[in-house]
Amino acid sequence: MKLSKAIFIEPGTNHWYGSVAVSLSVFVFAYSFIYGQPSVLLYYALWLPLILIDYRAVLGNYTRYLWIVAFAVFACLSVFWSDAPRVTARAGVQYASHIVCALIAARTIDLKTLLTGLLGGTFLVLLFSFAFGDFIYDPLDGSYSFSGMFSSKNQLGFFASLAVYAAFAYLFLPSTRRVTKALAVLVGIFGLYGLVMSQSATAIIALAATLLAVIALGCTLFFQPGTRKSFVAFGLTLAIIVAVGAYSLGVVDLILAFFGKDSTLTGRTYLWSEGWLAAEESPIVGLGYQAYWVQGFSEAERLWHEFYITARSGFHFHNTYIEALVELGYIGCALIILVLFVTSLGVLRRVIASPAGLGPLILTGITMMLVIRSFFEIDVMHPYAIGSFLLYYTAGRVAGWRAMGTRAARAAPDWRAYAADGRIHP
Repeated sequence: MKLSKAIFIEPGTNHWYGSVAVSLSVFVFAYSFIYGQPSVLLYYALWLPLILIDYRAVLGNYTRYLWIVAFAVFACLSVFWSDAPRVTARAGVQYASHIVCALIAARTIDLKTLLTGLLGGTFLVLLFSFAFGDFIYDPLDGSYSFSGMFSSKNQLGFFASLAVYAAFAYLFLPSTRRVTKALAVLVGIFGLYGLVMSQSATAIIALAATLLAVIALGCTLFFQPGTRKSFVAFGLTLAIIVAVGAYSLGVVDLILAFFGKDSTLTGRTYLWSEGWLAAEESPIVGLGYQAYWVQGFSEAERLWHEFYITARSGFHFHNTYIEALVELGYIGCALIILVLFVTSLGVLRRVIASPAGLGPLILTGITMMLVIRSFFEIDVMHPYAIGSFLLYYTAGRVAGWRAMGTRAARAAPDWRAYAADGRIHP
């Protein structure tokens, strides 16, 4: 029996394969620290063999990805000056290959398939955590919170927030059955329960801000592209004014108090100051990718001890930019900012300029959530992580849109035209 290539690599046609691949990938991202190498090999087996089917269709013109892979390339090069070259070499190769898989997904998986896979994957992750997980005690604030099978409630909260957002976005897709929408709602409710149980302030605030922004931006789709631009400019200006006013009036402290936090963010401000000091050792190129949190290194051991991290692993500076400064200096920090900025700007411009605004709008929400969380977590800097997979998937889509050119983008059919076959691509 000869199988068609389309069921594996053609967006829309490969819906079932792609949904399963994304779902299993999400599960691997959550629990690879438990199942180790076999789970990672499964992740690679889902994406890399697609290159053998049709490498041109799967990889495309990879020169357009230079701005996307620049950070990963620099991370790999840091092995030459790393304080822990073996750790850096291994992590760098893992991160680079992880990005390749995400870019393959960007070429072969459409938005409907991605959301279906996210719903299935996050449901499995949450179900597994609620079935076998437990509460953990936080010695810094003296509270108990449910963390599932994770070592941090924030990770459980992140997957729960993705479940809620994927369910919210799925409801607006054209040509989806009521049954599947009902299932998406159930997954979203399960995600909300996971958010409440995790008590993750970062996840709740990031999700709330993302949903509000997406709803506001979605209202502009009823207007012409020129009018959308004015609305977006006004909205961004208003958001900056509100944020500055809220900070100056102490609203931020009230919000933190509601979640049981104080102005130190449960020790994170101290951790950030320690990160700035560590970055001064090698401010231009850093200490090497993942070369700081290494067992036996005095500063890492000291911070693990101060924050009661008995496992002596899985810890970071809780800020993407400070982590990048420590590991890869100003150059590395600038490169990760480049990926985040160009990706965010790319999806936003697509929402404004293209008649096919729904798909880019949903991806804008994903990117916005990652950007908000980047000030408190490092979701996009590690291999085999859902945050970095989603970032580079979206970046790959932006690169595809840019290759189409402005004229082709403006001439793209309206998203409602896809209702006949349920596809939203590119």
